[in-house]
Amino acid sequence: MIVAIMAPRSGKTSGLAIPAILAAPGPVLLTSNKAANDAFTATVDARAEVGTIWTLDPQQIAHHPREMWWDILADARDLAGAKRLAGHFVAASVDESNGSDFWSTAASNTLGALFLAAASHRRPVTDVLAWLASPADRTPVDLLTDAGHDAVAAQLQGTVSGATETRDGIYETARQYASCLLDPDVAAWVTPSKDLPEFKPFTFATSRDTLYLLSKDGGGSASAIIAAAADAVMRAAVVVAERSGGRLDPPALCVLDEAANVCKISDLPDLYSHLGSRGVIPMTILQSYRQGQRCWGEAGMDALWSAATIKIVGSGIDDADFADRLSRQVGDHDVQTTSVSTSDGGKSTSVSMRTERILPPDAIRALPKGKALLLATGIRVAMLDLRPWYKEPSAKVVGPASARATKAITERALAKTLGRDDFGLSA
Repeated sequence: MIVAIMAPRSGKTSGLAIPAILAAPGPVLLTSNKAANDAFTATVDARAEVGTIWTLDPQQIAHHPREMWWDILADARDLAGAKRLAGHFVAASVDESNGSDFWSTAASNTLGALFLAAASHRRPVTDVLAWLASPADRTPVDLLTDAGHDAVAAQLQGTVSGATETRDGIYETARQYASCLLDPDVAAWVTPSKDLPEFKPFTFATSRDTLYLLSKDGGGSASAIIAAAADAVMRAAVVVAERSGGRLDPPALCVLDEAANVCKISDLPDLYSHLGSRGVIPMTILQSYRQGQRCWGEAGMDALWSAATIKIVGSGIDDADFADRLSRQVGDHDVQTTSVSTSDGGKSTSVSMRTERILPPDAIRALPKGKALLLATGIRVAMLDLRPWYKEPSAKVVGPASARATKAITERALAKTLGRDDFGLSA
């Protein structure tokens, strides 16, 4: 289980993510907020040679045509799964460090109940948007009752029948959490389509396929969908492993690049405690330790850091407290000091020993690009020279393939631009 903390432009993609993906023997999942000249373009051709490529690109990061669909409600057919799905939409909008209040908790419960109502009767996720727009609609309550979820139906009915101001506040908060689904081009990726193949996480876990999950970060992004898909894949892989003797063989690699921006899985620190033992290898890449604290809270980030068996810290660490913590973990060494004194009787020389940090905090902050600290279980901290993909022998093949894929993204983007008039409407 890997956690990497490296600043932007420090080689985390070229030196960690891309080499790992190219060497992976089993299925691969990658989350990212960019495509051109990145892990997507550098690996898509190579991975296509060993398995099927699945690309979930709801916000058109790579301007990839929709060639698949994924049932976002597939795991929401019980209360636990529905609440988990709602949690992804909440986490995409609320940082753990900010805590949760009445409105976010109530909106999460309501959203989970609506997801459960839709999933129980194989309704599309777009029905949830219609119910959010009309709180007085009794359809979800009736669907929950018909499916035997009487307690959830009663709770939802209580919310709907409560004070108008409270009900409207809860539903408005829930609407904000699910706002990315208002875009029909985004919702189309997670609603059934008879003309496109369906991506199935359980089938993926036993394949050598590759799933690229692309989303913008920031407000209005589809990061909740990306987090839900990544979570579904990892949890499906764990179930498949448990049914297959305990471990996936070959293992699944899950590269969560920009994890705190586009893939906020709220209980990722807890998942880390057993993913590795099931042959599911997570690689969470962050820009800083504090970024992880904002996403999972201080206790959550500490748990994630502790659960990782391999920790990699690269250049660009500007957090003084974190740099000092790393410096202490690197350890001290004894330095011999010689002093000479002069007196009337002549010169005298004395030798003493003093303790110094092997790598002081200022040296950690000044780590050059291409260098990284390795903290692995059972060994002393080591200094690494990262070897980016373009210095490998395979670069002769990967480089031109990446250039072709980047050019294809540019051409697709230009084609969309040329297909619109001056008012932004389709020509």
